[in-house]
Amino acid sequence: MSWWLRGGVVAGIVVPVMAWLAVTAQEAPAPVVPNMAKAANVFLAALPPDQAKLASFAYDDSERFNWHFIPRERKGVALRQLSAPAYEAALTLLASGLSPEGYEQALAVMSLEEVLYLVEGGDRAARREKRDPKKYYLSVFGTPSDTGTWGWRFEGHHLSLNYTLAGGKVVSSTPEFFGSNPADIAAGPGRQIRVLAAEEDLARQILKLASPELKQKIVLDTKAPDDLRGANKPQPELDRAAGVPFSAMNEDQRQLLMQLLAEYLKNMPAEVSSERRRRLVEGGFESIHFAWWGEEDRNKRHYYRIQGPSFIIEYNNTQSDANHVHSFWRDVQGDFAVPNKG
Repeated sequence: MSWWLRGGVVAGIVVPVMAWLAVTAQEAPAPVVPNMAKAANVFLAALPPDQAKLASFAYDDSERFNWHFIPRERKGVALRQLSAPAYEAALTLLASGLSPEGYEQALAVMSLEEVLYLVEGGDRAARREKRDPKKYYLSVFGTPSDTGTWGWRFEGHHLSLNYTLAGGKVVSSTPEFFGSNPADIAAGPGRQIRVLAAEEDLARQILKLASPELKQKIVLDTKAPDDLRGANKPQPELDRAAGVPFSAMNEDQRQLLMQLLAEYLKNMPAEVSSERRRRLVEGGFESIHFAWWGEEDRNKRHYYRIQGPSFIIEYNNTQSDANHVHSFWRDVQGDFAVPNKG
């Protein structure tokens, strides 16, 4: 059972916060930095000198903030450049920064590049250059260690994972971006592939359970924006939290919102997700707002935003006839362990 549901939601807006914190303490998630540092060092040692140079940057290099999720050329070393041992080491490093569920989701996102290669027209060689499941890059910033300050990034089309480590802790794990194109693949009876299905379905159900009066406050515009805000910017774009607060929702909607938050939290290792959860709880559920733009039905353009004092989630499905998802989790206080002064 998900930790979100162990305590349940009681009458009114009372949330068993202390019970959740007790569960977190009992879990005592294992530190992830030693695994990351070991994996990063093994990866770098597996590279020949020219590739190690491509993959290595100073910690304060501006490249650390140069994130994006489009299929563009990147710095770092690509999976497709690697020998078999280095490739396995790269995947081990990727796995160190994710939960088993998050790792599976990352591989699924990457595998969709093969689908795009098959369905898109044009020159075959050009398509293969653009759409390659191994066109994902690793970059290491600084010297990996258990206690030092350093960082690393795994990035390519529809995937951007950014980690900053200091003092034996992950001090930042954002921006965290997952996308899916196609979002929905009909592979025959009973064989539907939807990589980010829960992120869409839970949010839509929150909207559908709203009374007409509440729905008017949740839906801020019947036209959805074309994409997420602040793509490729070191810090998230922030406005006052929009939509309706947790306190205005009925009990079923609150349960769904907690499940939706859990769906985003599950991608990270236990130590990281536990810290995000702690900050979320301390910020107060009454401060979390949910807002929707666009149409309500499946396969129609839509966008939603969930915002609390410590985090902001944005989800957009507008491109390719609403079959192309972009989503991220970002830190309101600042991504990359840098204070957000915006």
